[in-house]
Amino acid sequence: MSKRIQLSRAKGWRMPAGAVKVDRSTKWGNPFTVAQCREAGYRGSDEQLAARCVEAFRVWLGPMWRCNWDGAESEAARGKILDNIHELRGRDLACWCPPGSPCHADVLLEIANG
Repeated sequence: MSKRIQLSRAKGWRMPAGAVKVDRSTKWGNPFTVAQCREAGYRGSDEQLAARCVEAFRVWLGPMWRCNWDGAESEAARGKILDNIHELRGRDLACWCPPGSPCHADVLLEIANG
């Protein structure tokens, strides 16, 4: 069963073989940020806003995606993820989000393995 792994900078830590890094430095990264939520006037804890960002990511990858971010840049980024989602099937996904917290990697796991 594929799972989410938390990336670490701890000395000696290595990403497990076969895992795929899906943070914002990769094509798999969530374009929706807590900072953008705050700038847009949303209130709440970092975890609440992170959950909002994960939900925005889920909607953006779904059929109603034009409801939350439209345009050529959005279409290109979205296409890059969905056209290559098969690469994640059966793989563990690594991101910086702490275990148990909202994370877009969970959305990618659902889509890739669903």
